Amino acid sequence: MRKTVAQLIQEEEDTNLRPKSLSEYIGQNEVKEALSIAIEASKIRKKPVDHILLYGPPGMGKTTIANILANEMGSRLLKSSGPAITSPRDLATIVAKLEEGDVLFIDEIHRLSHQAEEMLYPAMEDFVLHLTLGKGPSADAREIPLSPFTLVGATTRAGLLTGPLRDRFGIVFRLSYYTLEEICQIVKRSAKIYGFEIDEEVALSIAKRSRGTPRIANRLLKRAIDYALARNKGILSMSTVKKTFQMLKIDSLGLDEMDRRLLKTLALKYHGGPLGLETICAVLGEDRGTVEDIYEPFLLQSGLLERTPRGRVLTQKALKFLKLNEQEELFE
Repeated sequence: MRKTVAQLIQEEEDTNLRPKSLSEYIGQNEVKEALSIAIEASKIRKKPVDHILLYGPPGMGKTTIANILANEMGSRLLKSSGPAITSPRDLATIVAKLEEGDVLFIDEIHRLSHQAEEMLYPAMEDFVLHLTLGKGPSADAREIPLSPFTLVGATTRAGLLTGPLRDRFGIVFRLSYYTLEEICQIVKRSAKIYGFEIDEEVALSIAKRSRGTPRIANRLLKRAIDYALARNKGILSMSTVKKTFQMLKIDSLGLDEMDRRLLKTLALKYHGGPLGLETICAVLGEDRGTVEDIYEPFLLQSGLLERTPRGRVLTQKALKFLKLNEQEELFE
């Protein structure tokens, strides 16, 4: 599908915010250290870095790490995604274009078709492509050599990866939520790139509502900048930030309307739970994957929700939080 001008501009802005090297990358210190060692050893061996699997919640920097890897290795980066590779032919077309040392990034790799995944195995292990031309007794099996490359697979649902695919990654990194201090640093860095200087109080306020996720932090910062430009003569003050949060209906814990709706549904209609996931999805009008990947992880991490064998249950922390007056206290 052809991209709109707005989408292209947004992609360019996102690219400008992405750090280009490990030294610029904020957070995920253990991952950075391990990746730095892998890159250094690879350069000494004069061979590509082993295939890397990145997993964790959305917005943690998987694409950014793939970009950094390519930059550090002086290689090209080719991007695709599991849903976009609908057939073995699609995969063959992509890997056949790879040059020695290239980095191939496949997002949502758990959504690869079975046939494409089967073709990927020899490409990862032996750098060869097995093709069968024709059908029946006259079919011709061919083995096409590939240039050595590094595959970076990204997923939010590592449990859906098949064992054979997971075992073919030499390096596996789990990306976790960022600390408040790290998100503050990211907000300040992004603001500077946008041409704004912000104080510690403003950065901290945005960071607290970012759910430990750089992508959300940058999105909230951009909305606050928009509000400042449109309503406050370009001044990004604490007052501007608070009004932005009120407009977006994002509360002091970083919860949005859908998060609060989930909590309130459990509290008011089901006495705090337990409630099955399918019922929650039906009430919210969302699919299972969205609830499991987008809403639940942060609610669980924040101690607002518990997952039990009988279903989801609100915690005492959630019940106390829901008693706050939304108009006066929730967005402070």
